[in-house]
Amino acid sequence: MDKLNIVKVTGREILDSRGQPTVEAEVTLADGTTASGSVPCGASKGIFEAHELRDGDNDRYFGKGVLKAVENINGTINEAVSGIAAADIYAVDKAMIAADDTPDKSRLGANAILAVSIAAARAAAASLRLPLYRFIGGISGNRLPVPMMNILNGGVHAANNIDVQEFMIVPVGAQSFKEAVRMCCEVYHALSALLSSKGFSTAVGDEGGFAPDLGGDEQAIEYIAEAIQKAGYKCGSDIMLALDAASSEWKGNDKGEYILPKSGKTLSSQDLIEHWKMLVGKYPIISIEDALDEEDIDGWQRLTKELGEKVQLVGDDLFATNTKRLSKGISLGCANSILIKVNQIGCISQAIEAVKTAKKAGYTSIVSHRSGETEDTTIADLAAALNVGQIKTGAPCRGERTAKYNRLIRIEEQLGSSGVYPGAAAFKVKM
Repeated sequence: MDKLNIVKVTGREILDSRGQPTVEAEVTLADGTTASGSVPCGASKGIFEAHELRDGDNDRYFGKGVLKAVENINGTINEAVSGIAAADIYAVDKAMIAADDTPDKSRLGANAILAVSIAAARAAAASLRLPLYRFIGGISGNRLPVPMMNILNGGVHAANNIDVQEFMIVPVGAQSFKEAVRMCCEVYHALSALLSSKGFSTAVGDEGGFAPDLGGDEQAIEYIAEAIQKAGYKCGSDIMLALDAASSEWKGNDKGEYILPKSGKTLSSQDLIEHWKMLVGKYPIISIEDALDEEDIDGWQRLTKELGEKVQLVGDDLFATNTKRLSKGISLGCANSILIKVNQIGCISQAIEAVKTAKKAGYTSIVSHRSGETEDTTIADLAAALNVGQIKTGAPCRGERTAKYNRLIRIEEQLGSSGVYPGAAAFKVKM
């Protein structure tokens, strides 16, 4: 038996950063190597995401338990992957997908499948005595990502009056990842002091960003720009701005209708496009994620024609880390970037294929966390392995977020002179 062959897979129910249950899997190889992988969960979920299996038993965790997914790991999945070499991550994932035999992984659960996909990759890397990014990316995995650091939360990630879900800072002027993190941390703390001086709350949302009640998008942007200046940087050259609207949460009853739940505004698709154009014209915004909802294809086509050369337009709910949806969006001229969330698609190999498809079309990719996270740092290694150039993993606050930043600091140190921090070059837009 090959020492890398999987001999046992075990599942368990653990907690995510919101105190909700999630899935962890542990893979054991023939040589005795063991490794685990755990799965995050999003608060704002697109309708095209792979299926997250929950128990529905209201006597446990208000129905959100994952014992069914754990049972599937211990039974069907264990049988499906036993004897497969963990180093062949495509074969491991293919075996689980075949055992599930549904389009959205709803029988076994994308959370169950992903936990094993991660654990198998980590076990193979450990057995081969390779860091995970080197196992996945080989010698070409040497590009550190630019952090898109969320420092102010709204939407479903915060109990405040702001509709936009994330306001992010992007340190394009840094010379290294470590310096980029330092710059972002300094701005984060400057924003904390600024908000406190104005009498606003500095309580944080799900992803560690501050969650004050403000007068709207523009006031949030202006406070962040002021904090950048107070930290000693230039907004628009050292540090750019980015937004995640999560506008699928605003979808109205009629096609192209948006109802902003906190402000109460009702907008058409074109109204929302004009709003983004106004903000881009006024502020140094380099990226907007989910500017329109996942089914507003006509709107996405117009938005891309009007703003696509100036701004990175990121499809999260629009593409759901799915190569079929991404390929369709590319053919229709929708967006110019994809967010890569491994739990949206449910396994590592399919996330890798989505990045490949994006690169071939000239689209950028951003590896991303979820609002309900664990201490698992796989996405940090994945970002470096795939040379995506960008990562979203929250504020420099809360251990499940800082774990990813700290992992990337260590990866940069390991890479030494071969490591590349791309800065503004990671964004294919006119600055």
